[in-house]
Amino acid sequence: MIENSPLESVKSQINVEFDNSNQAKIIYDSIILEFQTAPDYRSSMDLTLKDNFIIIDIDAQDSTSFRASVNSAIKWINLSLQINNLTNI
Repeated sequence: MIENSPLESVKSQINVEFDNSNQAKIIYDSIILEFQTAPDYRSSMDLTLKDNFIIIDIDAQDSTSFRASVNSAIKWINLSLQINNLTNI
């Protein structure tokens, strides 16, 4: 943790909405393994599928690890969407 920082931890829930529940399920199935195997030295991420939403719960020890977790989640979702779009052409 950053020395002399009043920040003890960062917790957040991010809801990502998809066009439909089928698309959400495809993306969820594509990225769940990344979330389950990601190193969790200073943060943890949980993924939940609900209807046409993927819900990401992040619990980080500091803002740097929180930012890294958010960036990873966005990267995995974006990559999965791009691949899904390529296969649907």
